[in-house]
Amino acid sequence: MKLVYTIEAVEDLKRLRQFIVEHNPAAARRIAAELVAKIKLLADFPAIGVPVAIAPVPESLRDMVFGHYVVRYSVHSNAIIILRLWHSLENER
Repeated sequence: MKLVYTIEAVEDLKRLRQFIVEHNPAAARRIAAELVAKIKLLADFPAIGVPVAIAPVPESLRDMVFGHYVVRYSVHSNAIIILRLWHSLENER
């Protein structure tokens, strides 16, 4: 299945990486790579995340939690759309 990142998701990745660089430069590349690797799993396992209960169709909008990070995505017949990413201590996107 194809993975598609929204502009917001790409900006989220950049923002998270920049935040980590400022606080722990050595961890920034590792965490960014781990996030991308986890996201790639969605292509083969789209149901790995939990349904977002407040969504109109909970099964189509899911959150995958990786450590302290949340990846929100939507499931479609031919693609997984990565909508947003955030750290669990941030406000929900």
